[in-house]
Amino acid sequence: MIAAATSSIAERSQNPTRFDTPDVCPDQPPEPEWMTEMGPRDAHKRLLIQQIYRAESMQRIVEAQSCECATRYPAWDAAEAEYRDRYATGEYRDIVEATSESRRLANEFRKVAKPICEAAGNW
Repeated sequence: MIAAATSSIAERSQNPTRFDTPDVCPDQPPEPEWMTEMGPRDAHKRLLIQQIYRAESMQRIVEAQSCECATRYPAWDAAEAEYRDRYATGEYRDIVEATSESRRLANEFRKVAKPICEAAGNW
């Protein structure tokens, strides 16, 4: 019975869900593999990289005054580079503070980026 339950859980985890394909820009680049393999103890680092990517995305939209998919969802290279250059060896508190700052920045740019993306049908 335990084997059957484990088997069905494994099967379900490999079946695609409606959340596998984004509603907007379905060809979004996936997170780098090394990020998806981070363990729970490094979740704060993964969150920082995601927030850096989000802030950069919103800023690009505002600067370009365009919400094309390539502008909104470029490769992760720039966010990875910023993380590695500035935060890879940072202490937990530094990472948390940087995450908060990146989130604040993203939210500021989002106010201007959202109408641009809504007009383009990419929100």
